[in-house]
Amino acid sequence: MLTIETKELKRKVETICRFANVKYTFENGNIISIKKTSIAYVKPHILKVKNNDHLIFEKCDAIFINGYNEKIKVKDLENYIKTNAIT
Repeated sequence: MLTIETKELKRKVETICRFANVKYTFENGNIISIKKTSIAYVKPHILKVKNNDHLIFEKCDAIFINGYNEKIKVKDLENYIKTNAIT
C-alpha cells in the first residue's frame, strides 16, 4: 500500500515526465529489514528515463542520477530530462 507521500511524489514525477514527453517507468522503493539484526536498508524509488536511473527518496528535495555522485533538485527534473538525458 502506498503512503500519501509516495502517491504525491509519484504523481509529481509522472506529471513532469508527461510534460517532458518521455517514456518512463517508476518503481516504488521500500524499506528492507535484515532479519535477526537491527539493520534496515532504504531502497529508493527508481525513475527510469532514457536509459538513466533517477533515485528518489521521499521527503528529500534531491534526485540522484545513475548513482549518488550527481544530483539535481526535483524542480529541475523536467529541464534535466529534456536537455541532458541520453536518448
